[in-house]
Amino acid sequence: MLVMKKLVGCALFVFFALCFRTLADDWPQWGGPDRDHVSKEKGLLQDWPAAGPKRVWINSTAGLGYSGVSIVNGKIFTTGLRGETDYLLALDVKDGKEVWATPIGPTFRESHGDGPRGTPAVNGDQVYALNGQGILIAAKIEDGKAVWKKSMRDLGGKVPGWGYTESVYADGQNVYCTPGGSKGAIAALDANSGEVKWQTKSFTAGAHYASMVPAQINGTRQLVQLTAPAVVGVDPKDGTILWQSDWHGRTAVIPMPVVRDNYVYITSGYGAGDKMVKINPGNKPETVYENTVMKNHHGGVVLVGDYIYGYSDGPGWVCQKFLTGEQVWAAKKLGKGAVLAAGERLYCLEENTGAVVLAEASPKGWQEHGRFTLNPQAEQRGPEGKVWTHPVISNGKLYLRDQQYLFCFNIAAADMR
Repeated sequence: MLVMKKLVGCALFVFFALCFRTLADDWPQWGGPDRDHVSKEKGLLQDWPAAGPKRVWINSTAGLGYSGVSIVNGKIFTTGLRGETDYLLALDVKDGKEVWATPIGPTFRESHGDGPRGTPAVNGDQVYALNGQGILIAAKIEDGKAVWKKSMRDLGGKVPGWGYTESVYADGQNVYCTPGGSKGAIAALDANSGEVKWQTKSFTAGAHYASMVPAQINGTRQLVQLTAPAVVGVDPKDGTILWQSDWHGRTAVIPMPVVRDNYVYITSGYGAGDKMVKINPGNKPETVYENTVMKNHHGGVVLVGDYIYGYSDGPGWVCQKFLTGEQVWAAKKLGKGAVLAAGERLYCLEENTGAVVLAEASPKGWQEHGRFTLNPQAEQRGPEGKVWTHPVISNGKLYLRDQQYLFCFNIAAADMR
């Protein structure tokens, strides 16, 4: 009997440990833990009910803007415009209610939509967020108390035409951002004081709209960033440009690079297309291919297995071979939008209608496993604005945003609560 009790106890411990591991997945920054818009969560619904997954709550006071959400230790962090001021917000994951709100500064206004664009980054006991005017704030995650602020203008930057949209990267003692300009396109700031550690004086491209990616390339830690004239690898210790490969970005360079091993994939809209760069030993870049299979404007792409998935202006949703650049399939079953991946599923958000589709991440073709439409939708978008905030998955929940409306849906295969 004692042996049986011990076995039962061990089985229960393993069961609850597995449940916790399945759902205890925070989303601490833009793109998730690895900044690749790929969730590693298990136990998610593989097919949705006809009406879509169950909505848990909706927050209608997040404010205007296109900021995504970061989620850590039961708090949601985002930014939004209220009145004339952008705020950094913390919400409770249980019900979406506000925990605190801290002013960042004056907002950025533009016909595609007013308010902040970047997603906050959580690092230790602080959270960092950049607004459209280029004001970077550091605040305590516990109560929102501002620790420091820094303007991209102070770093030599100039506000881009559609505002600063970068989601800054915070790692250990530093916060990395892209002010652009003659003082150095990319900068590292002390996480605790905001003091400038370095700027890339040898690389002075103007700021565009992509966010950087941390990577290990040939055993060396690097920051990879894409601008209009080039994609670069930067040494995070001192800002040295380790390698550089030319790019012909046009009008607006937005999607972040995708890095696997020593391969760097980039794509941009306005007809630019895509490019694969192999970083050989000694940080010597080599172009593997360059074509127009993927012309991704701003919805981003994801790498699942050996394939890139995303929306390409012209052919529609595309599956592309990562290492060769060949198109595998294209489909126009859903309009242009943003994408997130989890397991063998793509979560696609259509920018015009707010349609949300669960599709298969498979080279065999476009296959849907559920669809619904966001409701209600914002009536306060800019005259040229659309549903542009990227989806997020955290702890069995799907988070979607349309301006002041922030939605939480339960997509766990079983309710673990």
